[in-house]
Amino acid sequence: MKPIVQISLDLTSSQEALETAEMALRAGVDWLEAGTPLILAEGLHGVRALRERFPDSPIVADLKTMDGGYLEAEMMAKAGATHVVVMARAHEETIKCVVQAGKDFGVKVMGDNLGCEDMVAGAKRLEDLGCDFVIHHIGYDERRGIAARGERMPSPLDQLREVVAAVNVPVQAVGGLTLEQAVLCPEYGAPLVVLGAPLTIDADAFKTADGNLESSLRLICERVHGHA
Repeated sequence: MKPIVQISLDLTSSQEALETAEMALRAGVDWLEAGTPLILAEGLHGVRALRERFPDSPIVADLKTMDGGYLEAEMMAKAGATHVVVMARAHEETIKCVVQAGKDFGVKVMGDNLGCEDMVAGAKRLEDLGCDFVIHHIGYDERRGIAARGERMPSPLDQLREVVAAVNVPVQAVGGLTLEQAVLCPEYGAPLVVLGAPLTIDADAFKTADGNLESSLRLICERVHGHA
């Protein structure tokens, strides 16, 4: 697939999420993500607000579903999400339920391998169970905890080529990437480039980062889309 730029709206206010999304779309971003902090703060209302303001934009609901898969996916689909996220560490039946809901309600399923002991095997399991995309994800707490111990912080780039080679569905790398690293993801075979905390969002305060974000996003989008 052609390279896609997705912005993760890891915010706790629908109003700020709408303002950031509007700016991001002007800059050339392709997909909007209702990040987990936004879903925790605003729930279905946040996703519905994004859909009402941006009727034609793909919207990823980062649910990180672990149980109750069918209902969660159904609710987000009806609120306007086009993509939902289920965790590889969930029970097999939960993943199957989300995949079935995706078919029933016309949404795509993104499987997240966060926390898997074998990240490559986790990605393959997600594809085998019917996920449309794989998110190769090194978690926020994991990265910060390891760094606090003075050890090298893990990066999704460490195994990204292996994950891409193991599956046939598109892959997205998430977790502590610098802007430069994120832009290079298509060269690793991962066409879905996500920009979020701490790239365009203040990772600690969960508010939009300072500076000329729109012009920076425009340059990033031009570089990523140039890989097509």
